[in-house]
Amino acid sequence: MNYVKVKNIRIGEGMPKICVSVTGKTDSEILEQAKHLKGTKVDVVEWRIDWYDDVFEIEKLVNILSDLRAILSEIPLLVTFRTSVEGGEKAIDYKDYASLNKQLINTGNVDLVDIELFSGDESVKDVVKTAHEKGVKVVISNHDFNKTPAHEEIITRLCKMQELGGDLLKIAVMPNSKKDVLTVLSATEEMYTKHASQPLITMSMSKDGTISRLCGEVFGSALTFGAAKKASAPGQIGVDDLRTVLEIIHNC
Repeated sequence: MNYVKVKNIRIGEGMPKICVSVTGKTDSEILEQAKHLKGTKVDVVEWRIDWYDDVFEIEKLVNILSDLRAILSEIPLLVTFRTSVEGGEKAIDYKDYASLNKQLINTGNVDLVDIELFSGDESVKDVVKTAHEKGVKVVISNHDFNKTPAHEEIITRLCKMQELGGDLLKIAVMPNSKKDVLTVLSATEEMYTKHASQPLITMSMSKDGTISRLCGEVFGSALTFGAAKKASAPGQIGVDDLRTVLEIIHNC
């Protein structure tokens, strides 16, 4: 299993890393959240640009990205436009989605970018190529806020992400029963032990799925999402409590 090095963080080595999302709608909200995170024990910050009111005004987007980069300094920055199709705040044509991500990659202020698996194979490959040319790591992701796919389907999707060049392979799904949570954990373990060369990020959402955010190290998930003030997905817990539990499991 390879680890992914981003600045001074090695994702896929040691204890799972903690990522917290910035979800401000305005410039002031975004920068305020970033300043707050600078004082917390987070490993990676995700900027959910689909929350930003002016996300489609590229000049404003690039300017606020520069300000965000300056505040976070050496904390790795992941930039994500989560489409409405996968639970995000805004709709976007996939051609524009790829173009927007490539423009952000080319600013030099992005460490990681999130690309949705189902935005199209050629589109994903195009963004991956641009990112890798600029030294940017790629999270290829899939989110299902309605259900948990079958064990075999989860593995199939993760393998496809790896084939398309993803540095980090992410899937987040909604459980409709406690057994669904076990499906995610079991699929993660099988992917990790039999198929993965790249680090995994897997989780079951909602209250029932919270355990999957805590025990990832046991099953093979290398990064988890916590909340500083406002959760960006159902089931996230506070970053301090999250780190405490991750450290207990890691040190056992």
